[in-house]
Amino acid sequence: MIYVIATTPMKPENKDDFIKGHKACTVETLKEKGCISYEGHVSVNNPNLYVVVERWETRDDLNAHGRAPHMKVWREYSSQMKTAPTVIEIISDGKVEKF
Repeated sequence: MIYVIATTPMKPENKDDFIKGHKACTVETLKEKGCISYEGHVSVNNPNLYVVVERWETRDDLNAHGRAPHMKVWREYSSQMKTAPTVIEIISDGKVEKF
């Protein structure tokens, strides 16, 4: 199993639109092969930090997710609503990769 934690600092003025857009992305992601869970949350410590917690069956499934058409739409839509790039941590087999 592959775990992913993705954190994105949102612009305060775009927070509601960011969350709404991510909810639409979530609906499509949950239909993908190998997606066990995919949830987005506002951080309890920082109201402008969005945290996505994902679980995937395999790395191939996760890689396919990154190439999915709705992810391209999401990346373009959300790009102007961030104060910095998303930090992605992939956890598998006892190791953590950070992007």
